Amino acid sequence: MNPLTLFGLFAVTMMLICYALEDRSHWFILAFAFAFAFAFACALGSAYGFLQGAWPFGLVEAVWTVIAFRRWRDKAPARA
Repeated sequence: MNPLTLFGLFAVTMMLICYALEDRSHWFILAFAFAFAFAFACALGSAYGFLQGAWPFGLVEAVWTVIAFRRWRDKAPARA
């Protein structure tokens, strides 16, 4: 297993976990877009797609990054 494959596995796994847990808290929606230490889970998936030469996958994952961030923003509690 090469480093690019490991990177892709990590990115997609983070997306799956965060997506599965998003009903528990709006923070999991944010985590779907932003994974550990400001790394974007969706953006990681997008980067993986582009790096492996599958630009349609990379493009779709980039769109998911924007969608996830907007969903988090819309579900976050109102600030006083």
